[in-house]
Amino acid sequence: MIRLFKHYIPHAVLLLGLLDLALLILASELAWQLRAYQIEMDPGPLSGRWVPIIGSSFIVWLAMIGVGVYGPLALRSLRFAGARLLVAISLGIIALAFIDFLLPESTFWRSTLLYAMGFSILVLVLDRLLLNSFLGSSAFKRRVMVLGAGDRARRLRTLSERPESGFATVSFIAMSDTEKVLAEAIPRGAVQDLGQYVENLGVSEVVLALQERRNALPLNDLLRLKTKGVHINDFSSFMERETGRVDLETVNPSWLIFSDGFSSGRMFSSAAKRIFDIVASCFLLILTLPIIAIFAVLVKLDSKGPAFFRQERVGLYGEPFHLIKLRSMRIDAEKDGAKWAEKDDPRITRIGHFIRKLRIDELPQTWSVLQGHMSFVGPRPEVPQFVSNLEQDIPFYSERHMVKPGITGWAQINYPYGASIEDSRKKLEFDLYYAKNYTPFLDFVILLQTVRVILWPEGAR
Repeated sequence: MIRLFKHYIPHAVLLLGLLDLALLILASELAWQLRAYQIEMDPGPLSGRWVPIIGSSFIVWLAMIGVGVYGPLALRSLRFAGARLLVAISLGIIALAFIDFLLPESTFWRSTLLYAMGFSILVLVLDRLLLNSFLGSSAFKRRVMVLGAGDRARRLRTLSERPESGFATVSFIAMSDTEKVLAEAIPRGAVQDLGQYVENLGVSEVVLALQERRNALPLNDLLRLKTKGVHINDFSSFMERETGRVDLETVNPSWLIFSDGFSSGRMFSSAAKRIFDIVASCFLLILTLPIIAIFAVLVKLDSKGPAFFRQERVGLYGEPFHLIKLRSMRIDAEKDGAKWAEKDDPRITRIGHFIRKLRIDELPQTWSVLQGHMSFVGPRPEVPQFVSNLEQDIPFYSERHMVKPGITGWAQINYPYGASIEDSRKKLEFDLYYAKNYTPFLDFVILLQTVRVILWPEGAR
């Protein structure tokens, strides 16, 4: 994987994305040439239209990222990828038509949009047909050797067997007889020269998956491998990189302290984040005010009670604040205390089901963003009662409050709706990854991916 602004991106995904962008530029130029030929116009030199060509291609490319074209499911299923491509290109073309309406003098090729759409679908589908058999092949995967043969090693083997995995485990070395869980693991004593063994297998990375490191680490061998250019990684760091979450089963305070992340040099990023929150929340409030007003009336007509729901939540550094949403439940929904929403929850009103599915009930939270209690991106704020219980049951849960809560977040786009302690634990792993690796780039990725969550709200309740 390559680390871009502290966020890990698989090499295959990055190469595929850059290839797609190049093909979109080609499709845009072909559309221009075809339209010029139809009206018998000299297309002129490319230097005179490179800005709209690259600009329009980039917008469609962002739409592709937003709807999940580069997600794990799209990479292993051509049918899934094709459906997402059609949605992404359609959204991109609609966005381009809107931009051309707002900026008519910029000549954003309104007359060629249909041709650009057709060519884009053609070249990108052909691209997927040609590359589909190679994306999951070992040629695109890093060759990893695992030191260890216990439960951690077994988890790495399971992870490597996923079609979207970016690595292949080529060997397991059992450092002791007591930890051997994998039958295929080779005893350490059977390998005379670990350095030569790694070289023969073409290993590019060694992962330490030992249950107990004391007196088990072959330090001299690891040092020799390191000086030969083989990357040495511990289990927790490897899992963070490959899964986009902090593995709570194996992480410990010392790893959090000494690992990269939680940088103090966030002053500029935090200031930029706050400026974006203010500008975007003002714009969104103005834009969505009619929608909020219409559904506020519908909520009032649908059931007794106020149109808006105010509830205390835990914010930055554990400070409480009041969250405002459109009411989607009956007014007596929490008469026995706060509870997680269930599947087919009987407390949800008729209009509540609709506004929850489309995330319309979340729109008033923009006011909390403008006030500074929340951000657009961050861990979801929880009810104080839940937080008190979860902090007792889940280690490091309070660390998620070290960043400002958000309307959308890394956990929201990577994990479906959760309504249990185990779900909260899984979501915390993503929240800790976000808190540890936060950059404006990661916020941008999350905002784009939120489009996918809105269009395909599988986890909405």
